[in-house]
Amino acid sequence: MSVNGASQGIALVRLLGRKYCVMMKAKVIVMPKAAVLDPQGNAVRDAMRHLGMPEVRTVRIGKYMEIDIEGQNGDLESRLHDLCRDLLSNPVIEDYELQKMDGGIQKKTPNAQRPTRLPKITAREAGKTKLRTTKAKRESSQ
Repeated sequence: MSVNGASQGIALVRLLGRKYCVMMKAKVIVMPKAAVLDPQGNAVRDAMRHLGMPEVRTVRIGKYMEIDIEGQNGDLESRLHDLCRDLLSNPVIEDYELQKMDGGIQKKTPNAQRPTRLPKITAREAGKTKLRTTKAKRESSQ
């Protein structure tokens, strides 16, 4: 068998293997613990307030991962938890949440139901806003 034929055979075996094996999707959400400061979240919160969203109180920045898994094993969930604890998160400063989906359908919000975006602000407009707020702070402190 030629090298090209061997690679086609391997691809066929993989294709058939995927067709007949159980697929599962795991979703992992990693977030900083509540007691840990989140400077990246604070920077995003400040930028949101600066761009016209003074209602924003807190922002926490985390990580979101989707993992496709072939097969299903009895200890799969405990191995996934071990991976989340040892590799995907830092247990000292982060918590994780593991969500398994056994071929189920996840309901998604269609684009038509999402809220509309705020208008973009130019750098010049942002500079003027910052200048006005800085002047107002100076005047109020005197």
